[in-house]
Amino acid sequence: MEKMSNEVGEDGLRKPLLHTGSWYRMAGLRSSSSMMSSSTQILRESISVYLCVLIVALGPIQFGFTCGFSNPTQSDIISDLRLTIPEFSAFGSLANVGAMVGAIASGQIAEYIGRKGVCMYVCMYLILYCYSYPLIVLWQSLMIASIPNILGWLAISFAKDSSFLFMGRLLAGFGVGIISYTVPVYIAEISPQNLRGRLGCVNQLSVTIGIMLVYVLGLFVPWRVLAVLGILPCTILIPGLFFIPESPRWLAKMGLHEDAETSLQVLRGFETDITTELNEIKKSVASSTKRTAIRFSELKRRRYWYPLMVGIGLLVLQQLSGINGVLFYSSSIFKSAGISSGKVATCGIGAIQVIVTGISTALVDKAGRRILLIVSSSLMTASSLLVATMFYLHDILPEKSHSILQVLALVGLVIMVIGFSVGLGAVPWVIMSEILPVSIKSLAGSVATLANWFSASVVTMTANLLLTWSSGGTFVIYASVSAFTVAFVALWVPETKGKTLEEIQGFFR
Repeated sequence: MEKMSNEVGEDGLRKPLLHTGSWYRMAGLRSSSSMMSSSTQILRESISVYLCVLIVALGPIQFGFTCGFSNPTQSDIISDLRLTIPEFSAFGSLANVGAMVGAIASGQIAEYIGRKGVCMYVCMYLILYCYSYPLIVLWQSLMIASIPNILGWLAISFAKDSSFLFMGRLLAGFGVGIISYTVPVYIAEISPQNLRGRLGCVNQLSVTIGIMLVYVLGLFVPWRVLAVLGILPCTILIPGLFFIPESPRWLAKMGLHEDAETSLQVLRGFETDITTELNEIKKSVASSTKRTAIRFSELKRRRYWYPLMVGIGLLVLQQLSGINGVLFYSSSIFKSAGISSGKVATCGIGAIQVIVTGISTALVDKAGRRILLIVSSSLMTASSLLVATMFYLHDILPEKSHSILQVLALVGLVIMVIGFSVGLGAVPWVIMSEILPVSIKSLAGSVATLANWFSASVVTMTANLLLTWSSGGTFVIYASVSAFTVAFVALWVPETKGKTLEEIQGFFR
């Protein structure tokens, strides 16, 4: 095993806490000597990058499973454990609180251990139990990030009262908070510029798949069994992580230039000339390795405050649009609107979300980030107003008109989910991973992810309470936020389509 350290090498560069050496080096060198046609080379490059993305995308599936768990289980958990609505609202939001803690740690963990290493440690609890002394750093990471995840799901599954339920939900959210930052950053750093938007959207697509899975499984299995099934995505993820390279940009930043070159060669194909891209990466990280600390006064510079404002603003507005309130409690919303088969309708919503997010994934590198965000926010504004109108009319119109209002409610919620999936679901994570400067990416990424989860926690905590206060008024609030998002994107969000990460950094200077 290669030596682990966190020391400063002879070249003055900080070394990583855990050296993720390139196991694939010899295979790469052997393959590079073989002759391949250009068509075979293109296919091989695509397979390499796509395979890496598909493997790490299992993390966001875990993310979605955790986020969607409270929806199909609400009535059963309330009945079994005799919870009140405020108590269940607290349960729903505690995953976000745990994720906030994970978000605080995610940037620094990803900085010292690596993007791939973080995902591995978050999920490794299912395989590793004991290793020798050289892996003490790994075990520290397991204690911090991995063990609470499985303990959380088990605590939820065996909960006899609200205290165990709350503790489990809090612990389960911790690993999700780390994954929510690390996966989009890893995908952005390994993807070629012409595929970065499309591959970045796979992160959100996987989240929607996780949400749909928990919705569908919730129709057939008890909530305690559903909690145990929450560990399955990571079970599949673990072995795959051993067969993908670390981010070449992270390796270069840590001073591991030889490993960075090998990693990039594997990702781009063994016959591809990577000289230009490799030099751009080295040039980009050179300034960040000279000085690791940024003074607070320097944050006033445009190259720092502008991308911070855009990244944090988009991730906060994404949550304040109210989508988590709708997804977490859609069954209750449908019931309030008079639709009896709320869980089935919720499964339909989940399926629509997956389909539309898949379409958005195909469009993001063609249409661009800005246009998708503007269309998405506009649709959410209109649909939220539509649902608000339905609820107001439901209280004043005679009962014979309620069947029409039920259809109106369903249409409005479907359009809202479609609108979110078109752009606001995936694109903010893509842009955040693209625009943050290398020198402050770990800290800024943690802050942006923390802001996202804090906003999600507020929305999840207040959704049930607001819906009890006024269903129509709740959706008017969500519509107002979505309308502001349209203006925010139009005024301040730059287009990053077709640009390298280094070119994007140049825009903010």
